[in-house]
Amino acid sequence: MRGAATIAGEREGIDCRLPWTARLIEECLGDDLSEEEPSDASVRIHVERERDPFDLDGFAVLTRGAWHRDGEVVLRNVGASGFDLRVRPEGSQVDFFFRWRPPPSTRAISAGLRSRFHLIARAFLVQYPALWWAGLQGRVPLHAPVMQIGAMTPLLAGPGGVGKTTLLQGALAQGAAAISDNLCATDGTRAWGVLEPMRTESGPGRRMAHGRRELALSQRVATLVPNRVVVLQRGTGDEPTVASCSPDDAARTLVAGTYMAGELRRYWGFAATLALGTGLGPPHPAIGEVAATLTAGLPCIQISLGRHPGQQLSELLARAEVPQWR
Repeated sequence: MRGAATIAGEREGIDCRLPWTARLIEECLGDDLSEEEPSDASVRIHVERERDPFDLDGFAVLTRGAWHRDGEVVLRNVGASGFDLRVRPEGSQVDFFFRWRPPPSTRAISAGLRSRFHLIARAFLVQYPALWWAGLQGRVPLHAPVMQIGAMTPLLAGPGGVGKTTLLQGALAQGAAAISDNLCATDGTRAWGVLEPMRTESGPGRRMAHGRRELALSQRVATLVPNRVVVLQRGTGDEPTVASCSPDDAARTLVAGTYMAGELRRYWGFAATLALGTGLGPPHPAIGEVAATLTAGLPCIQISLGRHPGQQLSELLARAEVPQWR
């Protein structure tokens, strides 16, 4: 399988020689996967048929399960995904070479916990490479979707499980557009989507953790410029409440929600290892700084969702007044 997609603002070219792995990638990218073979891809993914270990001649130990030499890095069983990985940056492009070489423990987990394995494998094969290279361009990952609802372009902040996907589904049904379900990369002004299926309470798609099922995200756009930050939380009343929110509180929620996100739990170590081994990019993304930039420049609104869902995000936002914190 050969194709391309735009992820986190990076053009990612994919050359996958393992059919079962190709199906995982196609699941993740959906209709956003094109059949073109871009010569200008900044991130190039190669899933090889070979099962031999990568040659480590001349490589020095970086840490457990990782080696480096002249800006290249080799990781064994990266993120317990079952894949060995060789990363080779070259100017404005970077190549990621994957080989399926799972140890017995990882093979057992991949067979017994299929939904967990699919999420891990797709993250390392598709999402994390683009996120890391985007970090070298000044974009950081956030656990926050951005959508376009008429003249409003809210960025939704909040930990997983508070209701972001439910509100996103309702907005999409009314004709909204969105860059992603959960993850984005942003420079503090513009946000780019990280491709992934939606995980909803019901639907016909693959069964995933927490009783959810996967669903293709319709009306997807690659990038949006948010014009407000919406902090979501679960309230205790029957009806939702809408109020202004301080930039500091909104930034705190953005940062905390990002570090709490299961989708990014393995990303931090991956990015730090590549930064140290290649000598490129920050060992730690500037999450706090970028979140503070976003919230300092935009109106911040807090929505406490009631115990009885049903109201549309557009209706809730229409009730919000521009906060007077500045």
